[in-house]
Amino acid sequence: MDSITESPSRFDHLDKMSVHELLVGINQEDKTVAFSIEEAIPQIEKLVEAIYEKMKTGGRLFYLGAGTSGRLGVIDASELPPTYGVESDLAVALIAGGDNAFRKAVEGAEDDIELAWKGLLKHNIQPNDSVVGIAASGTTPYVIGGVASARKIGCVTGCITCNKNTPLSSTVEHAIEVSVGPEFVTGSTRMKSGTAQKMVLNMISTTLMIRLGKVKGNKMVNMQLTNQKLIRRGTRMIMEELNLPEEEAREKLLMLGSVEKVLSTYKSNNY
Repeated sequence: MDSITESPSRFDHLDKMSVHELLVGINQEDKTVAFSIEEAIPQIEKLVEAIYEKMKTGGRLFYLGAGTSGRLGVIDASELPPTYGVESDLAVALIAGGDNAFRKAVEGAEDDIELAWKGLLKHNIQPNDSVVGIAASGTTPYVIGGVASARKIGCVTGCITCNKNTPLSSTVEHAIEVSVGPEFVTGSTRMKSGTAQKMVLNMISTTLMIRLGKVKGNKMVNMQLTNQKLIRRGTRMIMEELNLPEEEAREKLLMLGSVEKVLSTYKSNNY
C-alpha cells in the first residue's frame, strides 16, 4: 500500500529556509486541507446520519486513536459536555496507552490489536453505540482491532484517515479518507493530517449536536455556565430572544441553569 502521509515533502532544504519562508510554506500547505475535506463530505454525511440514528435510541459515540489522532479524539469528546450540556459519557475517547498518553507517548500501545476492545468493554459497549477510529496512516493496530470488534457486535463503525484504501478503511462501514498529500515535514502527520482530522471531528460532532436539538437558531442554548464569559453570553441570548433587561435575563439564567430552560419556562408560562 502506498502511503501518502509518508511521502516526501514537496519542499526541501527546510533547514536552510528563513523563518518567513518556513511560515509561508506551512501556510501554503495548510490552505489545501479544507478543499481535501470538501471532497469527502458525502462520506462524512453517511457516517453522521448513521451515528445520529443510533444516538436517537440512546447510543453513545466512541473515538479510538493513538498519538496525535487519539489526542484529537479526546479534545473533541471532552468539549461536548461544556459546549452543549450533554452527559460526559455521550462521547468517549479512548487513546492508546490511556490518559497518560495524552501528554507523553506510551511505547508499544498502538501496536496492541486487542487493547482498544478491552477499553470499550470497560465502558460496557453496546450494539446501539458508534465507534469511529482515527488514524492518519490507516494502519494502526490499536484502532483497527477496536473497530473490527465493535462492528461484530452491531455498532456503527467509521474512520478518519488520510490515506486511501487502508486496512482501517476496509474494516469499517463508513470510511472517511481525506487525502491531504505529503506533509511539510515529511511524515509529520500532526500537521496537515492532524488539521484535517480535527476539522472532520468538528463537523461530525457539531452536526450531531445540532441534530439532537442542542442548538436553537445558531446559539448554544445548553452550554454549561462554567465562567463569567459564558454567563454573559447566555444573558445576551436571553435578552435578544425574550427582549428582557440584562439584570432580569441574568437572574433567570442563574436560577434555571441554562438558556434552553429559561426559554422553555418563559414560553410555557406566556403562551
